[in-house]
Amino acid sequence: MDISSTETDKRLTELEIKASYTEDLLDQLNLVIVRQQQQIDHLMRELRELRQQQPEPGSAPFRSLRDELPPHY
Repeated sequence: MDISSTETDKRLTELEIKASYTEDLLDQLNLVIVRQQQQIDHLMRELRELRQQQPEPGSAPFRSLRDELPPHY
């Protein structure tokens, strides 16, 4: 083997290592994105449920905070 072949092999090995690290990083980022999307979906479901629990505007009569006091006050 001559020097240029050895240098080419060395550069090729370095590129393969970088490609391997890049592939691993991409896999990790994909997992983060999947997890974040799951969290967004969960939060959207919770928000939808909370909105369904909220009374329609104008449908419930106004209630004073005194109406909410427990009987022992």
